[in-house]
Amino acid sequence: MPKARTQYVCSNCGAVYSKWYGRCPNCGEFDTLQEVVLQPAKAPKGYTISEGSSHPRPITEIPEEGRNRIPVPIEELSRVLGGGLVPGSVVLVGGDPGIGKSTLLLQTASVLAKSGLMVLYASGEESARQMKMRARRLGVEEKALYVLSETHLEAVMSQIESLNPKMVVVDSIQAMFSDSLDNMPGSVTQVRYCASALLRQAKSLEIPMFLVGHVTKEGSIAGPKVLEHMVDTVLYLEGERFHSYRLLRSVKNRFGSTNEVGVFEMQERGLMEVKNPSELFLAERLPNTPGSSIAVTMEGTRPILVEVQALVSPTSFSQPRRTANGVDFNRLLLLAAVLSRRAGIRLGTQDLFVNVVGGMKIGEPAADLAVAMAIASAAKGVSVPADLVSLGEIGLSGELRSVGYVEKRLEEAARLGFTHALLPRSAARKLPPVDGLTFLPARTIREAIGIGLGEH
Repeated sequence: MPKARTQYVCSNCGAVYSKWYGRCPNCGEFDTLQEVVLQPAKAPKGYTISEGSSHPRPITEIPEEGRNRIPVPIEELSRVLGGGLVPGSVVLVGGDPGIGKSTLLLQTASVLAKSGLMVLYASGEESARQMKMRARRLGVEEKALYVLSETHLEAVMSQIESLNPKMVVVDSIQAMFSDSLDNMPGSVTQVRYCASALLRQAKSLEIPMFLVGHVTKEGSIAGPKVLEHMVDTVLYLEGERFHSYRLLRSVKNRFGSTNEVGVFEMQERGLMEVKNPSELFLAERLPNTPGSSIAVTMEGTRPILVEVQALVSPTSFSQPRRTANGVDFNRLLLLAAVLSRRAGIRLGTQDLFVNVVGGMKIGEPAADLAVAMAIASAAKGVSVPADLVSLGEIGLSGELRSVGYVEKRLEEAARLGFTHALLPRSAARKLPPVDGLTFLPARTIREAIGIGLGEH
């Protein structure tokens, strides 16, 4: 018989090596290689088609999906999922420890159980009594919600087949293990095997399933990268530890858009939906304060207004500091250089700090003009008008460029009471009038600063 072979798999990045290293050559992490014993290869056999095997069919003869999505009463979660749960889909939920993953899924299980659906919550990290204590704190008291404290994969799958629930939560996939393998729970092989088995069961029984996944210190899902390829949807729950707001983002979704975002606020009774994030992020704003401007960012199909703050102060170092919180650091360096070179705002001897209020992270260039206005306002000590919003991309020549969904952004600004919009001239020419909103078009960043700060 052929001998069993041994491989070493990195638990951080999933790289595979034929020998052990103290430090993974791929990701550079220490002591992450785990030994995996491969079963001896069996002699190849002739291929036969077993009874019940699927056969290729013309795509025109395949029937449409017969079952509708399962509605999720939590609108913010439903939006990110694409309009509800697809029967047989597997959703992987990741996030930092203590961010609220288990809380969100327990609340989701509760609202579905309240609507009459049987839900099974399999926890491998909490006992049944601990689950009961958390459920009491969140006000969860539904008879259709079943709790199972178990880490044994075969036992969990047996209960799923026996109960045949309408939704399953497995918290977490790293805590599950199977007797079929000799590896420790949480190892690459165990995680991959358990996820594959649960995936097959979810597809065969057409049960939507949530899997909770741990994350590494870099913020990615722990375990093999193939785990994210196997599931249908990957969600990340983000937020700062000292902020109450949580953002639910989709980075993969086979049944919907990956651009949507759900906004929640962590309260004593759990995660509460934020129906209007713009009003929440602007609630504590101090109008007519130098260094503050309003950006209109798009999160999927939803426009959100956020406050961008900037602080400029003389540096005490040979090299001025640049600090970005909520905006891309390299983008901030670019904008600072453009302001110095094209708008005459000297920042070479100034420390620069930029912050997006509320823990929001802006990744689109449409906020360039708002960031530049906040910096210029802080440098000149002149406040931006409280009823002004700014949107537009800034080029290296100092020109203002149009962005997408301008009309939708401005309609949201007008609905919240803003009366003036500073935007690129090229965008203003194409826009229909927006009730209650006056356009202030500009071609360059120098011209925009002059208009926005009342210098023109």
